[in-house]
Amino acid sequence: MLVLVAPGQGAQKPGLLKPWLELPGFADRLAEWSAAIGLDLAHYGTEGDADQIRDTAVAQPLLVAASLLSAEALLDWRPGQESPGSLDAAGALAGHSVGELAAAALAGVLTPDDAMKVVRTRGKAMADAAAVTETGMAAVLGGDAENVVAHLEKLGLTPANMNGAGQIVAAGTAEQIAALGQDKPEGARVMPLKVAGAFHTEHMAPAEPAMNEAVKGIEPGDPAVRYVSNLDGQVVDSGSEVVRRLVHQISAPVRWDLCMETFQELGVTTLIELCPGGTLTGIAKRALPGVRTLALKSPDDLEAARALIAEHASS
Repeated sequence: MLVLVAPGQGAQKPGLLKPWLELPGFADRLAEWSAAIGLDLAHYGTEGDADQIRDTAVAQPLLVAASLLSAEALLDWRPGQESPGSLDAAGALAGHSVGELAAAALAGVLTPDDAMKVVRTRGKAMADAAAVTETGMAAVLGGDAENVVAHLEKLGLTPANMNGAGQIVAAGTAEQIAALGQDKPEGARVMPLKVAGAFHTEHMAPAEPAMNEAVKGIEPGDPAVRYVSNLDGQVVDSGSEVVRRLVHQISAPVRWDLCMETFQELGVTTLIELCPGGTLTGIAKRALPGVRTLALKSPDDLEAARALIAEHASS
């Protein structure tokens, strides 16, 4: 079974859109989205430096745009289509954090235009929430998961991303993150992350009203492909429930570990990560032994990815 996944914040890299904009029609598509959301995606995706694209209000729309453009190239899909026919080869879709919006668009829950408008609101609202208190995140690598979570809670931190494969992302105030650096869980390493807030924690609760407003008037479709939710790793078959979870998820932990457990239960054999690929395939290589992985980093990766899709379509 083939699983298609979209990465989350932190996966962005300077120049990530540059090679994709050389494909016919893609610059025009990006220009339309840029005008609709009031953000020059082409500039940030080709010329923005690491600090500029670290800004939550920029990073989130940029990541969803990158995933959607690479999916369009991979699946021969155009905005306006309900769901790409080549997705028939996929057994499931999922996104990590903000990547869930790209997955929802691919599943036919949201239109790409609606996904871009919602993610623009999401990014700005979460950036505003992060500005209230100085907060941050750090990856905790290794150690026993149960002991790590207990240690984080002792320090007042939230295990915001349970990524599996020995990786848990802690989130909280700057002081709490600093304390974690001095008092590490047994057998674990701590790596501060270059993100501008404690995402997926109570610190993001002020952003939920803006998200609720952003999804008003959207008539979601039910997923045309299995949609695996970050909230609990469950397959969600109702479009309205997917949207409800997208709103709630900004202040709830990401359970990518449970998503991968669901992939295993469904019989995953291959995982393709949309642009900017690398993070989720890296986790999958450790957590899903024997599963083939492919990260879409540039159009040079399309031929190999299409071959994997064709293999699953014919099986």
